[in-house]
Amino acid sequence: MSATQVLLEARRLDKRFGGVAALADVSLTIRRNEIYGLIGPNGAGKTTLFNVLTGLYEPDGGRFEFDGINLIGLKPHRVVGHGIARTFQNIRLFGNMTALENVMVGRHVRTHAGALGAILRGRRTVAEESAIRRRARELLDYVGIARHSQALSKNLSYGDQRRLEIARALATEPKLLALDEPAAGMNATETADLRRLLIKIRDDAVTVLLIEHDVKLVMGLCDRVAVLDYGRKIAEGEPAAVKNDPEVIRAYLGGALP
Repeated sequence: MSATQVLLEARRLDKRFGGVAALADVSLTIRRNEIYGLIGPNGAGKTTLFNVLTGLYEPDGGRFEFDGINLIGLKPHRVVGHGIARTFQNIRLFGNMTALENVMVGRHVRTHAGALGAILRGRRTVAEESAIRRRARELLDYVGIARHSQALSKNLSYGDQRRLEIARALATEPKLLALDEPAAGMNATETADLRRLLIKIRDDAVTVLLIEHDVKLVMGLCDRVAVLDYGRKIAEGEPAAVKNDPEVIRAYLGGALP
């Protein structure tokens, strides 16, 4: 694999909480313009790895580079500025703000007007705000919920709230979109719609990193998959090979994967 194909490279990441090793010697490489799945039983370390890669946790050992830059030690907003956006397992929207306003907030990392500009409302600030609003409307349309632009986010259906979170993350112009269980709680129709949306995002040159308990979705969607178990990576590769890996099958309570 050439260096130009690599977007994110992690090497021997460790993270401990007291005497518990949440991550132990985890290495992985994510290529540009792929959907990369991360699966494993509960407590395997998936969300901890997400938190390390997005600046919420600093690893106790190892390193990772994103687009050739070492991001270890940077605060989450700096990580976003370098091109990694994420959603969370538990929805974190501003419930009393409209869908449009939520997406506009996500755009803040790419704005230039400071506090003084917001107070004085100069021509440049007004023009930038207009552009932010226009882009937010485009993203609501992109994820399929433009009709709800003026609805309070707390009043949206569960599936539409998940889509809104994705739109807000996309507002940061990410190179890598990291999604923590986006299909959790979705019905079959909503999951099928999500699958189509993630393919569209990948086809529009945004790499996707996906944590998901819906193994069937992961195996049918992702270009490559990694499996964590007790903080260690036990498998990585194309879905068909990972699905039939004996160690992966053992990790899932000894039963065959769907």
